[in-house]
Amino acid sequence: MRVLFLCHAFNSLTQRLFIELGARGHEVSVEFDIHDAVSEEAVALWQPDLIIAPFLKRAIPENIWRNHVCLVVHPGIPGDRGPAALDWAILNDETEWGVTVLQAAAAMDAGDIWAEARFPMRAAKKSSLYRNEVTEAAVQAVLDALDKFASGNFTPQPLDTSDPAVRGCLRPALRQHDRQIHWAKDDTATVLRKIRAADGFPGVLDEVCGVPAYLYDAQPEGELRGLPGAVIAKRGGAICRATTDGAVWIGHLKIKSEGEPAFKLPATQALAGRLDGVPEITANIGGGECSAIRYQEKNQVGYLSFDFYNGAMGTPHCEALRHAIEQALTRDTRVLVLTGGEDFWSNGLHLNLIEAAESPADESWRNINAMNDLTRAILTIDDRLSVAALRGNAGAGGVFMALAADQVWARPGVVLNPHYKAMGNLYGSEYWTYLLPRRVGAEHALTITENRLPLGVAQARQIGLIDASFGADPAAFLNELESRAEALASAPDYAARLAAKQQRHARDEAEKPLAAYRAAELEHMTLNFYGFDPSYHVARYNFVHKVPHSRTPRHLARHRGKG
Repeated sequence: MRVLFLCHAFNSLTQRLFIELGARGHEVSVEFDIHDAVSEEAVALWQPDLIIAPFLKRAIPENIWRNHVCLVVHPGIPGDRGPAALDWAILNDETEWGVTVLQAAAAMDAGDIWAEARFPMRAAKKSSLYRNEVTEAAVQAVLDALDKFASGNFTPQPLDTSDPAVRGCLRPALRQHDRQIHWAKDDTATVLRKIRAADGFPGVLDEVCGVPAYLYDAQPEGELRGLPGAVIAKRGGAICRATTDGAVWIGHLKIKSEGEPAFKLPATQALAGRLDGVPEITANIGGGECSAIRYQEKNQVGYLSFDFYNGAMGTPHCEALRHAIEQALTRDTRVLVLTGGEDFWSNGLHLNLIEAAESPADESWRNINAMNDLTRAILTIDDRLSVAALRGNAGAGGVFMALAADQVWARPGVVLNPHYKAMGNLYGSEYWTYLLPRRVGAEHALTITENRLPLGVAQARQIGLIDASFGADPAAFLNELESRAEALASAPDYAARLAAKQQRHARDEAEKPLAAYRAAELEHMTLNFYGFDPSYHVARYNFVHKVPHSRTPRHLARHRGKG
């Protein structure tokens, strides 16, 4: 079928559905919801069999939904209506939630129901639930609705709010008043729910050290105690605030500003100069609940996880992870597994930290060189085998960093964006000109980097970008990962594999040194950062400051040109 996506942005859920529908032979084109007239034009140009709205912030124009079947993906159970479905579910401590695919109608979220899927709620931030449970349920429900639509004989079920089996109800938009933390009476569980229900948008407005700020990225603290609301410690960019029965770590803040719009930064950086006297706790690898880098060991396998917020890796993150790898290599293991984080493996450069720097160009240069040093540290591991295990999505330099490992394994639901050009025609580095062609060949490498489209794991495996995918869910992936890693460490041909790896490294280095690939890539990056074309700096500013889209990129809007 010809399907048109109407969406606010090409977010993680929209990308996953784009991949799933494309894999089933559907022709999918995308139009950002910028203006009614633009959406109407897109429909006229594409002439879709079906319109799907995976992620919208306003109603579909009446002229469209009255003349076309429009299916809206709502992150709530049947009967749930309103713009903050998942927020309310977290705040209300729901044990089960779901996704409903319903037909657009005059009343928001109240149209006839085509499909639904449920999932158990997990104690996690909203953005994590959205990227995992909500996305998987949405894929299941949308594919079910597509089958029903294709059959031509399905009649969707009208919403009956009088039915006692319909638990969902109309809920108002959440205001900051509803999210407010009352430090003098809220326990740790309540504080966590409030912050998690607003992560990553809009955050919980609060006052920290006398400054109004939005709070994000909360985790529990197991031992520290203090006066409720007080900042009692800092560690690895995060601050620790006491609650009535414990404490929470808050990793990121956005200072509320009347002038230049603010953006999220590590909490200690956002509060620079206001934390004098707050004790610093060393963030050792694997120590403490706020440590982003953790190391574990089992049966000759070392597991190194790095759960950086939104997958962004600034200069200090890259340096810390490279140091952790160096430490891991002193251990007596045969395989090193790099597991990234639950939601992201890595998304490469930390654009927010770059934007906040005195010289964004200089910080961009420092950051890309730190990423290169880190990638080279993985690529040149010669005394054991290495595995990149992608539990979560990866983008830009994060994908190419994963390719530096000997084996790349991924969970089936992972979305990969192995390209840079969407960020102001950025050329990219991380040795991609060496790593990508050696895996997929020169022709596929060019197609992947130029198309600027997301890749699903099945397609990535088919072209050789990754080596294996497994696990029906994150827990199953980790269980099988452990079995596969231990089998790799004890394999009869382990010594032969290691020797072949060492020989290949030596042969490739003799043919063209890694330093030459890096120098050539950085020559292009110098122009991106310091040249006359400001495209990268403009694109980075728009990304960091959440500037609304003024148009849909042509590589997504197939109806407007070559897709």
